[in-house]
Amino acid sequence: MRECGILLPVSALPSKYGIGCFSHEAYEFIDQLKKAGQSCWQILPLGPTGYGDSPYQSFSSYAGNPYFIDLETLVQDGLITEKDCSLLDYGQAEDHINYGKLYTARAVILRKAFNNFKADAGYNAFISENASWLDDYCLYMAIKMENDGESWINWPLEYRNRDKETMEKARRELATEIEFYQFQQYQFYKQWNKLHKYATENNIKIIGDIPIYVALDSSDTWADPVLYQFGEDNLPAAVSGCPPDGFSKTGQLWGSPLYNWEYHKKTGYKWWTDRIAYCFKLYDTVRIDHFRGFDEYYSIPYGDKDAVNGTWMPGPGKELFETLEKKLGKLDIIAEDLGFVTDSVRELLDATGFPGMKVLQLAFDERESANYLPYTHTSNCVVYTGTHDNNTTRGWYNDIDEGCKMFIRDYINKPDIIEENISWNMASLAMSSVANLCIIPMQDYLNLGSSARINTPSVLGNNWEWRLTKNSIGDRILGRIRNLAVTYGRVNLK
Repeated sequence: MRECGILLPVSALPSKYGIGCFSHEAYEFIDQLKKAGQSCWQILPLGPTGYGDSPYQSFSSYAGNPYFIDLETLVQDGLITEKDCSLLDYGQAEDHINYGKLYTARAVILRKAFNNFKADAGYNAFISENASWLDDYCLYMAIKMENDGESWINWPLEYRNRDKETMEKARRELATEIEFYQFQQYQFYKQWNKLHKYATENNIKIIGDIPIYVALDSSDTWADPVLYQFGEDNLPAAVSGCPPDGFSKTGQLWGSPLYNWEYHKKTGYKWWTDRIAYCFKLYDTVRIDHFRGFDEYYSIPYGDKDAVNGTWMPGPGKELFETLEKKLGKLDIIAEDLGFVTDSVRELLDATGFPGMKVLQLAFDERESANYLPYTHTSNCVVYTGTHDNNTTRGWYNDIDEGCKMFIRDYINKPDIIEENISWNMASLAMSSVANLCIIPMQDYLNLGSSARINTPSVLGNNWEWRLTKNSIGDRILGRIRNLAVTYGRVNLK
C-alpha cells in the first residue's frame, strides 16, 4: 500500500507557552493530516533533553520530555490556573523556542502543579507498572539537581558508583524531589497516550524515532554501566561518532558510550528487547537512527577532541533482530541507513526486511557516494525530500552550485524551474517514487527557507528551535497536499 506522511517535531507545533506540546494544536495537526490525505505523522525522539537541547541526547531512553506536557490540560485538571501560567516568561518569539527561558519557567509551573496534585489510582498504577525504568530515572534526576545539573560522571564517587548506603540515604532525603519527577512522567504519558489514541482513531500512524545510542549523561548509563564499554573507573573506554567524509574533515564526535555487545548477547539482548517493546507501546512505527551501527560501529577513544582516530568494530548484526522478532513478532521499523553504506550493511538490511531511507537532497549532492535518485528506488523504502538534519529544500537549493541545479532541472525536465517552486517540485518527485512510504517535512510544503531548518549536525547552538506559527497551515495548503497524494496514489481515504 502506498502511503504518505509529514515530518514535524512535537516541539515545532504552535502553542501558547513557548514550545510545541500535547495541546489542542497537536490534535488540530492530526485533523490537518487527515484532511490532507496523509497516513503518518513522523516525529523526533520524545525524551527529556539537556545541554544542547538535542532530542538525540536524552537523560533517559524511556522518560518523556516535561516540556511537552500541556499546561492548559493541567489548568483543566485544577492543578494550576491560567494566571499562574501567564505570570511566567517562556520566550516571546512565536516562531522559535527560547530554551533558556523555557527551562526556568517550566520548572516553576510544573512544581506548582505538583504541589497541588493528589495521587490517585491511575498515578499509583503508572508508578508500579513503570518501576523498572522510572525508579532509576527519578532518583537520577533528583541527585543530578542536587549536584547543580552536573553529569553523573562528575558526581562524588559514592553517588557515581551507586554506593548502596548512599543510594538509600538519597531516596529518603530526596523523596519529595523523586516524587516530583514521577509526577512529570505520569502527566507526560497520560497526555501522550491520549493524543496517540486520537491519532489512531483518525487512522494516522505515529512514526517514532529513537537514537541507536543513549547519552552519556543519562540514567541508563548511570544505572546499568555493565551494558556499555566502561572501564574499571566507571568511565567510557570509547565513544560513538562517524569518520571524516565529504561533509566533515574531522568526522562527527557524538560522545555517546558504546554498547558492550558481548554482555548484551549473554543476556539474550534483554535490554534491547525491553526498549523496543516499550517503543511499540508509544508508536506505531519506529525509526532507528544510525542503523549502520548494528553492522559496524565507529569507536573513538574517550577523551579525543574529534573523530579522526576512530576505528570500525563489528556490531551484533542480524542476530539481534532475529532475537527481537522471535520475542516480539514482526517489527514495523524504518532503518536510517544514510551515509557511507557498505555491502555488509545492505546485507543486514535485506536480512531484516526493514525499509531504508532515500533522501532526495542527497541524491543530487556530489559529495554523497550513495545513489538516492528515484530511478534506483524499490518499493521497500521510505523516500524523503530531506530530514531534520538537512536544510529545508528551498534553503538547500539556494545553497547548491549551478551545476547541481542544472542536473535537477534536467532530471525533473523543468528547464525553467524557479526557486519559489523547488520545494513542491521535489515533493512531487518524492511522491512519484515507487517507495511504499513518502515523508515530506512540513517546512517544504510551506516552502520555507533556511531559517526553518531544524538541525545542523556537528554545530552547537541554534538547533531544534524552529516552530510553526499559528494558522500557518491553511486550507489551501492542505488541499494542495491532498491533491499531490491523490495524484500519486498515496491518499488516506479512511
